[in-house]
Amino acid sequence: MPQQQLQVLNALDAAKTQWYHFTAIVIAGMGFFTDAYDLFCISLVTKLLGRIYYHVPNAPKPGTLPPNVSAAVNGVAFCGTLAGQLFFGWLGDKMGRKRVYGMTLMLMVIASIASGLSFGDKPKAVMATLCFFRFWLGFGIGGDYPLSATIMSEYANKKTRGAFIAAVFAMQGFGILAGGMVAIIVSAAFKAGFPAPAYKDDALGSTVSEADYVWRIIVMFGAIPAALTYYWRMKMPETARYTALVAKNAKQAANDMSKVLQVELEAEPDKVEKHVQAPGNDFGLWSKKFLKRHGLHLLGTTTTWFLLDIAFYSQNLFQKDIFSAIGWIPPAQTMSAIEEVYRIARAQTLIALCSTVPGYWFTVALIDKIGRFAIQLMGFFFMTVFMFALALPYNHWTHRDNRIGFVIMYSLTFFFANFGPNATTFVVPAEIFPARLRSTCHGISAAAGKAGAIVGAFGFLYAAQSTDPKKTDAGYPPGIGVKNSLIVLGCVNALGMMFTFLVPESKGKSLEEISGEIDEENETATDTRLQGASDNRTVPF
Repeated sequence: MPQQQLQVLNALDAAKTQWYHFTAIVIAGMGFFTDAYDLFCISLVTKLLGRIYYHVPNAPKPGTLPPNVSAAVNGVAFCGTLAGQLFFGWLGDKMGRKRVYGMTLMLMVIASIASGLSFGDKPKAVMATLCFFRFWLGFGIGGDYPLSATIMSEYANKKTRGAFIAAVFAMQGFGILAGGMVAIIVSAAFKAGFPAPAYKDDALGSTVSEADYVWRIIVMFGAIPAALTYYWRMKMPETARYTALVAKNAKQAANDMSKVLQVELEAEPDKVEKHVQAPGNDFGLWSKKFLKRHGLHLLGTTTTWFLLDIAFYSQNLFQKDIFSAIGWIPPAQTMSAIEEVYRIARAQTLIALCSTVPGYWFTVALIDKIGRFAIQLMGFFFMTVFMFALALPYNHWTHRDNRIGFVIMYSLTFFFANFGPNATTFVVPAEIFPARLRSTCHGISAAAGKAGAIVGAFGFLYAAQSTDPKKTDAGYPPGIGVKNSLIVLGCVNALGMMFTFLVPESKGKSLEEISGEIDEENETATDTRLQGASDNRTVPF
């Protein structure tokens, strides 16, 4: 079986960690930096948008975005991301990773800048413009998921492939921190330059006209890091696995990787031809052969990502409890509009720094030592435990003396999301499918995750409303309450733990070995390997 492998692919699998690996991580990770920056920064400015465009004269509290507008502003990027994951994932397998890669980045840059512009100054015009361009921003970000993961997996060596792919995803952590820091710097500068009274002292004067520039600068800043990496994305050669196994150009693959690895590599066109013509090596995504060989794998990657994102994106339900518990954000009416942006940015940045970001890098450090399966199972397990620990004695946590305990439990839940399934659900789909379907299958898995994000961010926003109509947030109908929502989320995490058993372990193996692309002409051998795939799992399913 080993002799079936191309020399150029063997060279990539065996390569020592080199400078080009780190360059690829930064170039590929910049899309995730922009993704996290965008999703993070919009949550920092929605309160400001409410004060500027939905001010109600003589109201006791500042204006807020109506529920439907808030859902649109926050959710339209998710819808665009889901569509982009499916479309660009498919396109990456049809046209090549590199050719599509530049399109997604340029779309992100243009849409980021345009998000800060408005056609008109009326609330409807501003919100419509913002939503339109945020959809296309999400569309570009969605394409970065399958392309970045696939490119990094196809460039990496066997020994540290998991850490490299996880490091690309961990760039989200830097994007979160950058979003917070930019918002802090911009709001602090405007607060010093244009001082304003608190809302309770002067409702109209608490929102200075210059505040309209604050949210636009914060939103548009995300285009800068993405634009800086465009040149380097265009300089990256196409991955050898796509060029050789999908485009069938052995000479180009050898030439490209000879420059990258700085060694002489043989083209081996005969081996490529033999691989392409091998029976059973041409099945499509919707074929019985794919269903037999990878159907359970795709079910595993889509369901675990979907369930994970339901829980992960529900975190905004509890942030107001946390921030008020530790006194980081005083009541809105005691602050000016720009002061509120500053306080929210500071609080969310500290939460991210303490719980979210460290989890990513624990995964990077340990994924190639203890494996994807173990990290994902452990992550779902502890998320389940902490969700139930928050839910069952929920009344206990609502007492002021116990709020710090609530903060700690909450932080641990999302630490184990990142040192767990939030990272592994991104890594595994880039490893276990054949080269000709890898980007498509990753896009499908990621789109399932984004569907879960929509359920988590918006379904539970309504579900978590109080059962008492008098205690719901303005504009929302009664729900099942926070306690019952937490119980449901605990069950969601438990389901994620169960579906993890469908996902094979890929640690330490070549991509062709995992996907079964080596020696595919021997059907018996292939079936034997697939029968033994249960060895890839810690527990047989």
